[in-house]
Amino acid sequence: MRAKNGQPLPKLATGIEGFDELSRGGLPRHRTSLLIGGPGAGKTVFALQCLVNAARQQRVPGIFVAFEESSRQIMANGATFNWGLASLVPKKLFFLDAHLSPTLVKAGDFDLAGMLAMLAAKKKEMGAQWIVFDGIDVLVTLLQDPVAEMQEIYRIRDWLADNALTAIVTAKIENHTSAVHYGFLQFMADCVVRFERRHEDRVAAQTIQITKYRGSSYAACEFPVSFGPLGIEVGAAEAAEIEHRASSGRVTTGIKRLDAMLGGGVFRGSSTLISGVPGTSKTTLAGMFAEAACRRGERALFVSFDEAAEQIVRNLSSVGIQLRPHVKSGLLRIYSARTGGTSAEEHLLKLRSLIREHQPRCLVIDPLTAIAKAGTLGAARSVANRLIYMVKDEGITLVVTALSETDEPQTESTDLQVSTIADTWIHLSYLVRSGERNRALTIIKSRGTWHSNQVRELVLSKSGATLTDVYTAGGEVLMGTLRWEKEVEETARTTRRRAEFNQKRRELQFAEANLSDQIKALQADLERQRAELALYSGENEVRNVSSSDRENELRRRRSSGPEDRSLRKAAK
Repeated sequence: MRAKNGQPLPKLATGIEGFDELSRGGLPRHRTSLLIGGPGAGKTVFALQCLVNAARQQRVPGIFVAFEESSRQIMANGATFNWGLASLVPKKLFFLDAHLSPTLVKAGDFDLAGMLAMLAAKKKEMGAQWIVFDGIDVLVTLLQDPVAEMQEIYRIRDWLADNALTAIVTAKIENHTSAVHYGFLQFMADCVVRFERRHEDRVAAQTIQITKYRGSSYAACEFPVSFGPLGIEVGAAEAAEIEHRASSGRVTTGIKRLDAMLGGGVFRGSSTLISGVPGTSKTTLAGMFAEAACRRGERALFVSFDEAAEQIVRNLSSVGIQLRPHVKSGLLRIYSARTGGTSAEEHLLKLRSLIREHQPRCLVIDPLTAIAKAGTLGAARSVANRLIYMVKDEGITLVVTALSETDEPQTESTDLQVSTIADTWIHLSYLVRSGERNRALTIIKSRGTWHSNQVRELVLSKSGATLTDVYTAGGEVLMGTLRWEKEVEETARTTRRRAEFNQKRRELQFAEANLSDQIKALQADLERQRAELALYSGENEVRNVSSSDRENELRRRRSSGPEDRSLRKAAK
C-alpha cells in the first residue's frame, strides 16, 4: 500500500526473521510503534533485538529507556542471546534507567520534560535513529490521573516527531484486553503489534499479530513466535507463489531395487515421505538413504525424535548400515531431541539452526509426526508444511518418516497431512498370513517419474535391506513362509520333471544306439553280399577269359591253317 502522495511508506527493517516479511519491510521510519502483550510474551526482547540488529547490521546507534527494569537487568537478560550486547555499549547502544518511585511521582517532583531534554542531547551525541520506551505502562499507572497520563504520552509523541526518531513503545496488557487507563496508546501509535502467550495442551505457545499499520499493507493473521540463540524468530507466512527449483538429477535411496521401482531414484531437492506402523523399518530405509549420501561425499543431517544417537547407530548397524564412520568424519550429524514439553515452533527453530550450521545436502527427520505430541495438531501441521517448503528452498533432498496409527489401506495418510505436499510417498505395511508377519513396500506416488505399482516384500538381513522379486501364485502375491513353501514345491516339481526328462532321454539314447547297431550290422551284411557278388563276377570273367585263351592256345598248338578257319566260318 502507498501513502496518499503516491510514495511508498518509508520503513526500517527490524532484522527479525519473519517479522519483516509479514510487516512488508519492517517498522515505520520516524514514527511510533506500540508493542502490547502480557508478561513474558517477548515485548522487551523484540524491542532490544531491533536496536541490536540496527547497530550491528546498519551501524545505526539506538537508545533504550527502561521504565520498569534496570539497565543492568536488561543487559544481563540480553547477554543470554548471541548478540554481543556488551560490545555495543555505550557507543552503539545507550541504556537509561527511568524506573520511577511511586513516592517521587505522588510528590509532584517527577518531570518528564527534563528526561526528554537529556535524551535529545544523547541522541545528537550518538547520532541515534532508534529509541525504545520499555514499560510505558508503568509511567501511566503511577500518574493515576487520566489528564496527566494523556499529557505525558502526547508529550513523548511530539518529542519523537520533533527529533525524527523511529520509536518503539512497549506496554503490558492483562487478560488479552487493553487496560482502560492507557487504551488510547493504540490510537496514538502508527503501528500496533500484539504479543500473546497462552498454553495449548500444556505447552506454551507464543504468537505475534499486527493489529494496525497506518499507510501500509501487512499480514493480519496471528503468527507463531520462537526464541532461539539469536533472539525472536517469527513464523511468517510463505509467499503465495511457490518457486522451488526443479532438478532432473537423481539420488539413490540406498536400495538399488527401490531405485528401479522409482525409475532411477528420487529427484535431488525433492521430499520423500516414508509412512507405516511401528516396526515396518521406516528408520532403516531412512538410515540407508543417509548412508548413501555420505558415501557420495555429501553432508547429511539425521534428526531423530525420542531416540538417542548412539542407539540409532547401534540399531542400524545390525542390518549392515554403518553410520559411525561418517559421524566421525563430520559428513553426518545426528541430532536427537525430546518432544515432550516442546512446541512444534521450537523444534522448527532448532532444525533451522542445525541446517545453517551443518549445511547438509540430504536431511532425514525420523519421525516427523513426533512434533505433534506437544501442542495442537494445527500448529504441528503448520510447522511440518513450513519445514518442507524451507528445505526445498535450500535445495536439500529430504526424507521424512511418519507414524501411521493403523495398517488399514484407507488410513495410510498421516495426521500431519504431509502426504499432500511430499513429492514421493512410500508406504510400509505388514502382511500377516499363516501365523507369520512380513513387511511389504509399495509406492503410492512419485511426482514427475514413472514408478512401479507392485507390492514388494522388504527383507532385512545382516547385509542390509532389500526387496524381493514379485512372486505370484494363482494371481496372489506370496511372501515369507508361504512363498518359501511354494518355491520348495515348485523346485521339487522341477526336479521330478528333470529326472523324468533325463530318464526319457536315456531310453531314447539306448534305442538310438540299438538301432544304430542294427543299422551297422545290416550295412556290414550288405557290404559282405556286395563283396561276394563282386568276387563271383570276377571269377566268372576269369573263367571266360581262360576258356577263350585255352581254345586259342589249343588251335595254335594244332597248327590249323587259314583254310581250316575259313571252312569253319562258312559252316557256321
